[in-house]
Amino acid sequence: MRMRKLGNSGLFVSELSFGAMTFGGTDGLWGQVGKLGQEEADILVKAALDAGINLFDTANIYANGRSEEILGQSLKNLGVRRDEVVIATKVHGAMGNGPNRRGASRGHIMSEIRASLRRLDLEHIDLYQLHGFDPATPMEETLEALDTLVRAGDVRYVGLSNWAAWQIMKAIGIAGARQLAPIISVQAYYTLVGRDLEREIVPLLAAEKVGLMVWSPLAGGYLSGKYSVGGDSAGGRQTQLDFPPIDRGRGEPLIDMLKAVAHKHGCRPAQVAIAWLLRQPVVSTVLIGAKRTDQLEENVGATRIVLDADDMVQLDAVSRLPVEYPGWSLTGSGDRS
Repeated sequence: MRMRKLGNSGLFVSELSFGAMTFGGTDGLWGQVGKLGQEEADILVKAALDAGINLFDTANIYANGRSEEILGQSLKNLGVRRDEVVIATKVHGAMGNGPNRRGASRGHIMSEIRASLRRLDLEHIDLYQLHGFDPATPMEETLEALDTLVRAGDVRYVGLSNWAAWQIMKAIGIAGARQLAPIISVQAYYTLVGRDLEREIVPLLAAEKVGLMVWSPLAGGYLSGKYSVGGDSAGGRQTQLDFPPIDRGRGEPLIDMLKAVAHKHGCRPAQVAIAWLLRQPVVSTVLIGAKRTDQLEENVGATRIVLDADDMVQLDAVSRLPVEYPGWSLTGSGDRS
């Protein structure tokens, strides 16, 4: 397991990280995502640690706080030293009724950091991320609140998740101008079947030296091939929860190519999909959210796959985005000289 810097910071994270969204669900949405209890979580966290993973990601909203509780208890049960792991969580989603129990206001952030620290049973959060954009709160208020947490020692680093390119750039500019805690990472959806990030966000992150944490690298399991024509999707998550949205018309040829590349390397299509992400320069870490140790081990195996130039060309050809304006003009195809 190789280590990579997270953005323009001195924090090193494993190239694969563990997402705890499957911990603690009971019914409704979180029950569909995952119902792993404490014993199952302990087994997975230990397997992740044994594989060399050091970054564990959760959020206050996952299973209404149960994910944080279970992850924190796993670290205690396994006797994990605090400096051996990087713990990331998020704030933004509704944690109760009323307009002040959600969003990115100073009041909500200050309340939720205390609740997250309590549930995780930790003295500090390594990476505290805004789990969405809050149009009702001035960005200055949000970033100054996060800076307060960093200066107080409750939070070490600050990141964003699921923000548009203009929002990310505005936050970077405000933080820089006001000498606030910098944005070191963005957590976003990025896969071979969903390369939308490449239009605006990937160039922005590369230019500003912000790290990318990829969530749902297999597009909710779609890139495993089990949801494609002839696949065995029985019991799969996408049979109950159609998320993230996928253009299956574009996806089917990609699945065929993943299978061909996987056959060449003697591995599985899902491993090829993860290996492709690990070849993208802007990617700092890829979040995996296994429910079983065999799934985790398979995903970890992707770090040992070396895709060659031909593999990358073929995967790009079948998955690349159609060129939109101003992209075609920036590449010179719009020259009139």
